[in-house]
Order: sequence, then C-alpha cells, then structure tokens
Amino acid sequence: MANSASGMAVSDECKLKFQDLKSKRSFRFITFKIDEQTQQVVVDRLGQPGDTYDDFTASMPDNECRYAVYDFDFTTDENCQKSKIFFVSWSPDTSRVRSKMLYASSKDRFKRELDGIQVELQATDPSEMSMDIVKARAL
Repeated sequence: MANSASGMAVSDECKLKFQDLKSKRSFRFITFKIDEQTQQVVVDRLGQPGDTYDDFTASMPDNECRYAVYDFDFTTDENCQKSKIFFVSWSPDTSRVRSKMLYASSKDRFKRELDGIQVELQATDPSEMSMDIVKARAL
C-alpha cells in the first residue's frame, strides 16, 4: 500500500469517492490532502453537483498543497456535450517546502489509484488553473 518514494498510502475513501464522482456524478469535485500524522492521502472536501468552477478554485487553500479532481462539463465546437475529469496538483509558492516535496513525490502513485483521469493540471497560483486554461485543455 505504501509508496516506496514517499511512504504515502491512499485511504479507501479516496478511491470510493472518486468512483462516485466518475460513475454516479455524485460530486462536482473532490479535494484531497496528505495527512502527515497517518502518512496517507485522505479526502479533504467534496463539491456538490451544483457547485461551480469558482467554488472549486475557492476551495484551494492559499498556503497549503492539495490534490483535486474536477468533473468538467463543456460543449465542443460541434455542439456536443462532453465531460472530462481533471486531476489538479495544487502547490502554491507560499506552502512549506517539505509539503511541496511530499506532494510532488506522492503524486504519480496517487494518480494511478484514480482510474479515469483524463487531463492533468499543475498549478502554483490561481491563474494557472483559470477557466480559459481548463477549457483549452479539455478540447
């Protein structure tokens, strides 16, 4: 269960909630954090289906790292309704160096646990995950 690079485990709740987001569309987004006491990735916050992208970006703390998944609905140029699941690695410049290193070294293994990620974004400030960037990456 533990990652050899960082010793980080992933709680079952993370995988179950992600499956609910992916298959049942129970959530608009999920944020995850690393609990340094238990050495595992845990669910931080669940965004309800009616939440907006602004609600999602507002849920990211100013000075702490997070992982997140966001279920993005959009319309293509051909007027087709589509949805893509984004994985966001949030690592603000103001967060602790140790925290940034921990999140960076655990990211790939955590992402592999979440089967169905379609697009990955890395952001250090809100401008790097603006709606324009998300739309461009989705198309």
